[in-house]
Amino acid sequence: MQSTPPSLELSRRGLLRLSLGGAAAISVGGALARTAATAPLAFPTDGLLRATPESQGVSSAAIMDFLDEVERNAYEMHGFMLWRSGHVVAEGWWEPYGPERIHMTHSLTKSVTASAVGMAIAEGRFKLDDKVVSFFPEHLPADVSANLAAMTVRDLLTMRTGHEKMTSGSVWRPIKTSWIAEFFKIPVKFEPGTKFVYTSAATYMLSAIITKTTGQSTADYLKTRFFEPLGITGYEWDVGPEGISPGANGLSWKTADALKLGILHAQNGQWKGKQLLPAEWVKAVQQPHTPGQYGYQWWLGPNGVYLADGLFGQYSMVFPEHNAVIAMNCANPSGAGFLAKAVYKHFPKAFEKAEKPAANAKLSSRLKQLQLMPTPRATQSPLAETISGHSYEFADNTEKVRSVKFDFSEGQCRFTMEDDRGTHVVQCGVGKAVEGSTTVTGNKLHHEYQPDNMRVVATGEWTDSRTFEMTWTFVESAFRDKVVCRFNGPYVRIARSVNVNSSITSLPEIVSKKPGKAA
Repeated sequence: MQSTPPSLELSRRGLLRLSLGGAAAISVGGALARTAATAPLAFPTDGLLRATPESQGVSSAAIMDFLDEVERNAYEMHGFMLWRSGHVVAEGWWEPYGPERIHMTHSLTKSVTASAVGMAIAEGRFKLDDKVVSFFPEHLPADVSANLAAMTVRDLLTMRTGHEKMTSGSVWRPIKTSWIAEFFKIPVKFEPGTKFVYTSAATYMLSAIITKTTGQSTADYLKTRFFEPLGITGYEWDVGPEGISPGANGLSWKTADALKLGILHAQNGQWKGKQLLPAEWVKAVQQPHTPGQYGYQWWLGPNGVYLADGLFGQYSMVFPEHNAVIAMNCANPSGAGFLAKAVYKHFPKAFEKAEKPAANAKLSSRLKQLQLMPTPRATQSPLAETISGHSYEFADNTEKVRSVKFDFSEGQCRFTMEDDRGTHVVQCGVGKAVEGSTTVTGNKLHHEYQPDNMRVVATGEWTDSRTFEMTWTFVESAFRDKVVCRFNGPYVRIARSVNVNSSITSLPEIVSKKPGKAA
């Protein structure tokens, strides 16, 4: 692995929407310095330098081939950034996603927690071979099996806990009591260290051990050791029972932040000349502790690649032989083959031969036009005036929806839903997108996440005279809901589905029991 001293002094105000190209005149220590690349399209706010792909030995044409592959296979991407040898050389976000938005990372969070473990071990807080049971005597079951007693911190890191099956974060999220106690309820069927079973429960316990030994949540512990030195701001990390960061998931941050995680590792733990992570730890996390598959909370890819990987496709991928990192946010179902069919097909090939810079212009133009959804149609129906303002009530149903109401005004629809959690509003544009916040219930379709408030970009259109279809893009997550409302006389039928989920992707259709006025 190459160790290139970071050159990350650029920090200017301004929004970088989409960018390809180099850094230009940059003030360094009061003087005016200039990189070899061309002038930038905009100054970013993430503190990372920019350059053209070819100036850093990357093929613009190969990046275009990757984008073509994504489009051809109908993969859903929200954003990506490509870094090599100290510079971001290509980046793009699919509207309505953008560089300044945070994005839920799911299990990519595990690799951040692993960084906290490496720092805590370096500080002498605990050791790799410490027994897990030794940290939590107050939560132990009456009967501690020999296998449970033998489990170590190392076993948690390598996902070789002895458990027979995985525990998803979605299983524990609804539980309000101790998750440490839940961990100790899981049978340890196999001798720890002998069998790989990927499980979020293991990473949660790593986070719990950090809290036990430092007196801080993992999020707080990393604030001055990781987030602040890397210039990572505006992130959010859920807190579970007992003030413990979930560890395995729950972290939301920007695409550039995921890129910085990979850059830190590509630079052997160094950032701006400071050793934040021990170099030995960076080497250890990418070792094949489970041959060909897993290191310390990092997955292993082909040809020495290692990656932080979150459900539905949040990635920080390190290519150590090429001093390169790719960060991506996606929304693809498990088994879609995105890495094999799209990423590994074009990377690291893109690093092996860079043609003349003529391809830069084509790539730059392409990146400016990235869009997730087609522009909504400004359709109308005479029914809108009739139903506007009327409440539709529902009999008992599995979704516990009590009533809905549609208020149509010029170019917008205000959708109001009352359920067992309260009253929720989504403001939709008709023929346009409208961004706002909502408290609408979504956990069953959203991997059991139920934030108090979610950012949503919402559109609506009449697909025929009696069918109003809303699209709710929850832009700080992978989730996008389609809500189809069919009106028939005095009744409405509502069907809701989602683009990706770990379980069901649609809810049972509900039918109103009585209307306001007849439609």
